[in-house]
Amino acid sequence: MNLLRRFKKSSKRVWKLNAKPSDEQLLELYALYKQATDGDARCISGISGLVAMAKFRAWRKLRGVSADEAMERYCDLVDSLMNPELPSSRGD
Repeated sequence: MNLLRRFKKSSKRVWKLNAKPSDEQLLELYALYKQATDGDARCISGISGLVAMAKFRAWRKLRGVSADEAMERYCDLVDSLMNPELPSSRGD
């Protein structure tokens, strides 16, 4: 399966998780998705609130990560959340 198709499938599968991911996992999912779809985080203006700031900071940490790498990491994270008993392919 090509990467874009896998990414789109993972972005739908993530809504069917049996358990809510941790806050850190949710931030990572958000940041990877944004990096894959929008590229590097740019402007901080208009961001208000702790949650919005945490999301922006998580996304900004991925500056320079390619869309393909972000998609791959997103898919791997969704896979690990869907099947927590399987070892992570990222070596975590």
